[in-house]
Amino acid sequence: MQFDFSLHSLEQIELRSISKEIVEFVINNPDDILLDSDNQQIFQKIVDNYLYRVFVNNDKNPSLIKTVYRTSKITKYL
Repeated sequence: MQFDFSLHSLEQIELRSISKEIVEFVINNPDDILLDSDNQQIFQKIVDNYLYRVFVNNDKNPSLIKTVYRTSKITKYL
C-alpha cells in the first residue's frame, strides 16, 4: 500500500516513540481494519502487548496516515 505521513502523524510518532517501521508493519499486516464515522480506515495490530492503531485517509492519493498511537487497553478497542 502506498501512503504518506501527515505532519501530525510524524509529530505523534516522535512524541510517542513509535517507529515508522511499526506503522508500516501495522498497515501491511493488520489484525483488523475498521471504518470510522469520518470514513477513514483504522488499521489495528497487537505487537509486544500493545495495540497499535493507525488512522488512514484513503480519499487521498496516495493514502494519508493521519495519526498513530499505541495503547495497553487492548480489550477496549477489540
